[in-house]
Amino acid sequence: MSGEHPYHVVGQKYVDAVRLAGCLPLVVPAAGLDDLDALLDLAHGVFLTGSPSNVHPSNFNEAVHDAALPLDPVRDAWTLPLVPRVLERGLPLFGICRGTQEVNVALGGSLYQAVQEAGPYADHRARDEDPAEIQYAPVHAVHVEPGGVLQAIVARDDFRVNSLHGQAVRQLAPGLRVEARAPDGIVEAFSKPDAPGFNLCVQWHPEWRAAQNPVSMQLLRAFGQACRSYRERPRGPLP
Repeated sequence: MSGEHPYHVVGQKYVDAVRLAGCLPLVVPAAGLDDLDALLDLAHGVFLTGSPSNVHPSNFNEAVHDAALPLDPVRDAWTLPLVPRVLERGLPLFGICRGTQEVNVALGGSLYQAVQEAGPYADHRARDEDPAEIQYAPVHAVHVEPGGVLQAIVARDDFRVNSLHGQAVRQLAPGLRVEARAPDGIVEAFSKPDAPGFNLCVQWHPEWRAAQNPVSMQLLRAFGQACRSYRERPRGPLP
């Protein structure tokens, strides 16, 4: 909301990241279920952004833990049904932060609503009072699982990332593969190996000053190349 008016917005850093991937960003507002296939017919890839809002816990059969935190049921209502359709089509999919959590929930997984209160895990949130350059500074390593799509892209066993999330993967959805973990064991990246197209979801924010971050650029270039390959895929003759 801006005052009393609802808006459909996207952060410029996400639009810039899509351009760094070599793609043309098309910002899609909330859509009805009847519109999803028509929208996907236009796309060569799907980029699910982060957001200040959390996935509503009713989508994984829990009550709201902290009513003070922002929710966005309008986004939930169309992105959660969107995810399986994207994967079934083989459209390249790249999810970031909330987008990553959406993919897990859409496929049947669950989330910690407050990871800092869950067992042995660290506090993965940034401090609101800090300036953005501190909030988005690298604060912990991720350990890359061998043999996955992430390792194939970055060709390294670990690297450091920023951390700005209160929610995190609790139960990974069936069919998903862990691609990286934080030192405390929290899932930081996953993929769906049996999907026909490129897909990768990460919990950190590679879009932040991506042009200056070699790992971010590797991820964006891999996504962009997958989008171009999808665009150029062989198609059958017209009826």
